[in-house]
Amino acid sequence: MGIFKGTIAAVAVLAMGSVTACSTTATSAAARADLSTDGAQAVNKLVRENPAAAAISSQARAVLVFPAIVKAGLGVGGAYGEGVLRRGGTTVDYYNSFTGSWGLQAGAQSYGYAVFLMNETAIEYLDQSDGWEIGVGPTVVVVNQGVAENLSSSTLQDDAYAFIFDQKGLMAGVSIEGTKVSRIQTR
Repeated sequence: MGIFKGTIAAVAVLAMGSVTACSTTATSAAARADLSTDGAQAVNKLVRENPAAAAISSQARAVLVFPAIVKAGLGVGGAYGEGVLRRGGTTVDYYNSFTGSWGLQAGAQSYGYAVFLMNETAIEYLDQSDGWEIGVGPTVVVVNQGVAENLSSSTLQDDAYAFIFDQKGLMAGVSIEGTKVSRIQTR
């Protein structure tokens, strides 16, 4: 049984290594420019293809978008990616997203997500917190097909609305609950 646990631990370490190896570090000007472009393209595609995202986007004060999250695991896993905070159609800051997990899981996948921040309170919380754990702080509603059918401009009462998009891979489901979002130091 010890060899089996050791093998699982080794595979998990390799999986986590692949998660971080697939990420970029937005410290160089070129990496920041690429990340900004990827973020803008991801939001534009989401809004173009999803009527609920389009409606929410028109009322949002800012959007935090992570165009490419990589998730891998075997028993223990994690997901990592980098993104941007866009306000008024312009990138204003850079963030990373990390989720650790354990349990019955095996495989790898990629996806993106966008969190539309609806009020200044949510933006200030992101700006002033030492990393935002989604599920703590401003209320975030993950918009799936059922939620989207009941949204209208008069029912948008929450602090933030999240959309998961471009999911590819062999793992079941994606959750951003418990994800830690932290500002990337670019200096």
